[in-house]
Amino acid sequence: MTDDTTGAPREQGSQWYDSEAGPLVRPYAMTGGRTRPGPTGTRFDLIALVTLSAAVSGADDDRALGPEHRVLIDLCRPETQSVAELAAGADLPVGVVRVLLGDLLERGHVTVSRPVPPAQLPDERILREVIEGLRAL
Repeated sequence: MTDDTTGAPREQGSQWYDSEAGPLVRPYAMTGGRTRPGPTGTRFDLIALVTLSAAVSGADDDRALGPEHRVLIDLCRPETQSVAELAAGADLPVGVVRVLLGDLLERGHVTVSRPVPPAQLPDERILREVIEGLRAL
């Protein structure tokens, strides 16, 4: 096998290595070919907040976790992060991060809190009436 640009022999398997970017790992390899989070049914919105579970110790030795899972855990360690922040911090596509978070959620390593949908927020009129009632006291 030869390099198309120089004509020099190329090492076997080097098509998976880019001299400028380093080794390439395809997203489907990180997620085991999955495109959706596991059976938990949790929907990971971009603004959903991910918090590291109190059960996760500093020396987590869950052997089923890959390096990408560990990166997400490390990003959540200091503070709660949104799914979008985790994707940016881990330099991974959001779809991959959603699948990996599904794995972490199943194992109890993280908790996810979704933002309140606007339809469930109290009406502004009601809030104004409460404020006026408190002022009247």
